[in-house]
Amino acid sequence: MLTTLNTVYTDTRAADLAWALGGEPLPALATLDLELSRAKLQLRLLGASHQVLLDEERGNCSETVACIPGSSTPLPLGVAKRVGDWEYEFAARVEVLSPGSFAGRAQELLALVSDHPHGLAGVFPGSPHAFTAMLAQCHEGQVHWRTWHAYPQDGQLVATRTRVGVRVPAGPLSPSGV
Repeated sequence: MLTTLNTVYTDTRAADLAWALGGEPLPALATLDLELSRAKLQLRLLGASHQVLLDEERGNCSETVACIPGSSTPLPLGVAKRVGDWEYEFAARVEVLSPGSFAGRAQELLALVSDHPHGLAGVFPGSPHAFTAMLAQCHEGQVHWRTWHAYPQDGQLVATRTRVGVRVPAGPLSPSGV
């Protein structure tokens, strides 16, 4: 699903993004509700970027990547945590692209996400290449999502990927004890 967001940039640079796990739902400009396997997932586009709410019989989880006032947690390159019965993994990277490469990559990502049944993309007014996009899937009992935050004025594209899955208990040792 592709939408035009009725707002201006809140986070104007990739360096303004922060990461938070476990926060309350923030006001959203657009949402997409999904059921993936036994999990309910809500993708949320904020004026300040994105939030994902995951609700499943074992509990719930929220991830926010946005310009969060008063946050002291900058966007990490990677996080691995236990959240209840789940293993949570997050990774982020910033790509710096030339103007021509940026425009092509933006069009490619918007086409991919807007045509996907589990995708949500929002374009900010003023530039067709200023957007936030999200794509979710379930694979082998784990919920995955990817996001892209575009900053055409700096040629920066922030890409994140997250995986949340049930923690697998350690099995018995093999007969050899290894």
